[in-house]
Amino acid sequence: MLTSPDNSALLPAAGRRTAYLAAPGFVAELLAELGDWVAVHDRLIIAEGPPRPVAWAQNIWVAPEEIAIGSIGDAAKALRARQRNWALYAFQLHRRAALIAAALPKVSARPLIFPAPAPRAPLGSWTLLAPDRLLAAARCASPFPNGEASFVEDRSGPPNRAYLKLWEALTWLGDHPRPGQRCLDLGSSPGGWSWAIARLGAAVLAVDKAALAPAVASLPGVEFRRGSAFALDPATVGPFDWWFCDVVCYPARLLQLVRRWLASGQVARMVATVKFQGATDHATARELAALPGSTLRHLSCNKHELTWLWRRDSGLMPAPF
Repeated sequence: MLTSPDNSALLPAAGRRTAYLAAPGFVAELLAELGDWVAVHDRLIIAEGPPRPVAWAQNIWVAPEEIAIGSIGDAAKALRARQRNWALYAFQLHRRAALIAAALPKVSARPLIFPAPAPRAPLGSWTLLAPDRLLAAARCASPFPNGEASFVEDRSGPPNRAYLKLWEALTWLGDHPRPGQRCLDLGSSPGGWSWAIARLGAAVLAVDKAALAPAVASLPGVEFRRGSAFALDPATVGPFDWWFCDVVCYPARLLQLVRRWLASGQVARMVATVKFQGATDHATARELAALPGSTLRHLSCNKHELTWLWRRDSGLMPAPF
């Protein structure tokens, strides 16, 4: 006989395990990064111990509980008893899961108008492991359902959709370029990131071997310099409030570039895309994540790549969970 929600069994005890939701298509990367795990439920990986600052998890479920349920109503009651706001991760039993979700309070997940801050209300996550068993965590790393940030897009201004990746990185960071600040955009062509920076009122030096889109190059505050990002001497162009890099290169070369700029002392904040060409370079990713003041994560706008963030006042960096 099933136990009621009021007597739900916690398997395991709260705080003993963590659930990691892999980015779509990158379960293998997250498994390799974790190194050990207890169970895999589609994209959701259960591992022993408290949360780890892994990069390939799109969301992290803190202290998930396994909860025995007897009905749709039992499930909704058990979740509401823990908190109000829940996001469903459905990988099986979709009809039953949808009925439970319909019995819960509605959670608004409207696209953000950048640079509005990320939602601040706690958002839990849950899934059905079996018809009579939930897995639920009242606390998660991401304020977005299943870690999937969405924005009201600008379909006429930017030359491509790369700006969404920058918007998401800055939203997660909780900071963005402002009027009076000076920014560097390496690998800028055709100008999606430069467009986003200029739109915020900051000045930007865009560097690339290829030209910017004319509409971006003509924006107030945008200066374009044709050349290689790797040949630029920090001492001759800095300092900068923000350093951005979306260059297509191997991760090991990006790491060298990052270290060069860090050593120069010419930047206060840095955001770079780590692009993997072929196999995932986990070793270099670990080296980037280990740099003091930095964090590495897979954004919902990333493909086979990660986003690296660093700021000089590292004590203000958001916690990974």
